[in-house]
Amino acid sequence: MDRENQAIGGFWALLPLILFIVVYFLSSLLIGDFYAVPVLVVFVIALFVAFLQYPEKSFATKLHHFSKGSGDENILIMILIFLLAGAFGELSKSIGAISSTINFALTYISPSFIISGIFLISCFVSTSLGTSVGTVVALAPIAVGFESYLPGITALALAAVVGGAMFGDNLSFISDTTIAATRTQNVSMKDKFKVNFGIVMPVAIIVFIIYYFQGAALVQHIDYLNVEDYEFLKIVPYLLVFILALLGLQVIWTLGIGIITALLIGIGSGDITFLESVKAINTGFAGMFELSILCLIIGGVVGIIRFNGGIDYLLNIVLKNIKSSRGAELGIALLTALVNFTLANNTITIVIVGPIAKEISDRFNLVPKRVASILDTVSCFVQGLIPYGAQILAALATTSIIAGADLGKPTISPLDLIQYLYYPFLTGIATLIFILFRKDKKSY
Repeated sequence: MDRENQAIGGFWALLPLILFIVVYFLSSLLIGDFYAVPVLVVFVIALFVAFLQYPEKSFATKLHHFSKGSGDENILIMILIFLLAGAFGELSKSIGAISSTINFALTYISPSFIISGIFLISCFVSTSLGTSVGTVVALAPIAVGFESYLPGITALALAAVVGGAMFGDNLSFISDTTIAATRTQNVSMKDKFKVNFGIVMPVAIIVFIIYYFQGAALVQHIDYLNVEDYEFLKIVPYLLVFILALLGLQVIWTLGIGIITALLIGIGSGDITFLESVKAINTGFAGMFELSILCLIIGGVVGIIRFNGGIDYLLNIVLKNIKSSRGAELGIALLTALVNFTLANNTITIVIVGPIAKEISDRFNLVPKRVASILDTVSCFVQGLIPYGAQILAALATTSIIAGADLGKPTISPLDLIQYLYYPFLTGIATLIFILFRKDKKSY
């Protein structure tokens, strides 16, 4: 190997990533909005810093490693899945599948189960949609609407929505976090789902019970809910995607079948024309463009950092005091949590930490589906609790809109909401127990 192709290593090889974190975090704090700063722009700046580093290495060599990182098989497949998931979500929304799914669930809720029912609906909808933010946006107005029946219920109802949204964000086969976690660890979604299900299902049951007892006393005066009609046929695409993915069908084919099913139902019911459906699919693609390009840029930056020895340096720091598989999993969990706290975006966190976690996993012979599950559960645990995360911000914004207040003045504070967010908090505890009491079996 010639001198130019040898990794230099050391702390400064991580400068592009450090620069991104510092610029993004500080600028977001100054602005007061963690989603106002364009992540892509900051990462492109970090990319040029990577290009300028180590001038003794040729620019052509750096471009080669950038292209190699961007063109990684897992990243390209992940982008394709992102595009298909976006198309499926937008098309399903256009045919009225979201409203039908919500109304169907609300139709069969007993008043005494309002809070626990909202949590259950949010779990189902988020698992179907594959997006926690989309679920919060869809269900939060309904949750806030209960305030007219029972004053003071808003924070509890919104917490149930956010908690359920994080459940689906963690488990859904079309969630971007699931896609990122499974692709970076090269594990099937079905295997990851089984492990994740074992971690979070007991948590979901406990939270459901807590919400039932907290909500039952508050809804004694409600005799019925005024819910609009639903069309069960429009729920079929969600059910089909969930069932096919659960049966182990490759996710690309699963999403393709889901898109075709939604298309046929929409055109057949007269709710959408063929041209409108094509536009909806294109809109879904467009909604994933920025994330897709971001994945390419991140992959390229990580490729250059790896070439410069930054990944090896970071691995040595993380692994310095790790002596066991349990310690390795704890290290991955800690790294995921720290990055997510900084970036306030669980998908980007997994895209960044995923390759590093894979290196740790290979070195300690960890089970890939466990690593993928830890990445996803820890990032969802953090994302569901940070007050500057998109989920809580979206929920709080809804209270402003419904109450007719200014968007910058929500009717409840983040603390009012966070105190009832049992699901993310208990998920973090469950993941820690999952790691500490791990079974040293290759099959698990």
